[in-house]
Amino acid sequence: MIDHTGIRVSSFERSKAFYQKALAPLGYRLQLEFKQTAGFRAAVAGKTDDPGGDFWITGGEPFTPRSHIAFRAGNRDEVNAFYTAAIAAGGRDNGAPEVCSSYHAHYYAGFVHDPDGYNIEAVCHKKPLEAS
Repeated sequence: MIDHTGIRVSSFERSKAFYQKALAPLGYRLQLEFKQTAGFRAAVAGKTDDPGGDFWITGGEPFTPRSHIAFRAGNRDEVNAFYTAAIAAGGRDNGAPEVCSSYHAHYYAGFVHDPDGYNIEAVCHKKPLEAS
């Protein structure tokens, strides 16, 4: 199990605002902030012992090549809401939400490029009628 990951971003304030809006539909919130560093965390029962978060951004030179990060969604509506929020927050389309059957029959995902060009995804692996 991965504990946390992070990326460097060219404009800390711009990216912080983007991720606050884009990840909100997935239950993520800005959890901890230092100078030019911010940790985001989803409220998940039993997995809240880290006071910082599991996704971090830090001001600096973005990674080359840009990383791909997929955030798990509880259902397809959350994937749709993530995509809409990310585009509204300044993300660029990299694949509207749809079933990506080449991965598996129920792989439902939406993709955006964040302000620095990182490929950010929200994905749900459940059948359409399964509960969150």
